Amino acid sequence: MLLVVGLFAQKKITTPEYIEKFKDIAIHKQKKYKIPASITLAQGILESGSGNSKLARKANNHFGIKCHQDWTGKKYHMDDDAKNECFRKYKKAEDSYRDHSKFLTQRGRYSFLFEYKTTDYKSWAIGLKKAGYATNPKYPQLLIKIIEKYNLDQYDKDYKGKSPKSNHTNHSQSTFISTSNFKHVDTWSSGRKIYKNNGVKFIIIEKGDTFNGLADEFEIYVWQLRSYNDLDKDHMLKIGEVIYLEKKKRKAEKKYKYHNVQNGETLQRVSQLYGVRLKRLYKMNNLPKGIQVEKGTKIKLR
Repeated sequence: MLLVVGLFAQKKITTPEYIEKFKDIAIHKQKKYKIPASITLAQGILESGSGNSKLARKANNHFGIKCHQDWTGKKYHMDDDAKNECFRKYKKAEDSYRDHSKFLTQRGRYSFLFEYKTTDYKSWAIGLKKAGYATNPKYPQLLIKIIEKYNLDQYDKDYKGKSPKSNHTNHSQSTFISTSNFKHVDTWSSGRKIYKNNGVKFIIIEKGDTFNGLADEFEIYVWQLRSYNDLDKDHMLKIGEVIYLEKKKRKAEKKYKYHNVQNGETLQRVSQLYGVRLKRLYKMNNLPKGIQVEKGTKIKLR
């Protein structure tokens, strides 16, 4: 009898059963954190073997998240890339899903993912690999294959109602800002208009612009453009994006004292909106470098 009970306890669940069990949780996390439900489910399926892996069964860890230095919860040790590695242990599987969402939203290296629509699962899959979530070079293809095989994208929805990449004029939502709100201070020899925000000169990215081309046009270095705008080497310029031509200020204009963070909004984006150096935002708000702040967080601007 004990053996039979043990066998039932160890019975594997199928992938469709896994999806049915966790899809509502994934959808709920998408609404709150703006991570596509299809991506969350596909990662859970892939990382946990549809909930049948030893880590999932023993530690309720469905995403293979390791302890890291900031983890203060329970731990589970097992061999992985190295022997006896430390993994996070959860009371229930749902806690693993919540931690997965926080893991992606609170680490700066994943912040660029929130530029993508929640319906663009392919960009998310590629971006996760690019950000270093997994070492398998085929990780994006594996996620995409799972999503398309089980039609997981049916659970995705753009809860913003708009693409984050569209040309908004809402000053609190995007780095794509209306130039009508800013002073046109100069016209470059190339015909390009130059504006000012918080006393700092900037341009608006146009079709065909590249970092090398802008560096030649304005006679500065590519590294300066990236530095002035707090951008990494992998950043792709987008039409309508604000790019500063000189260092941003240490604080915002007097009329802007605070900013309430919107869904999927990064501190780099807030930095661009107000013409304030990113490292100053971290310092003024006592935030660790690279953190992704949650919606509703009140950011001090001066």
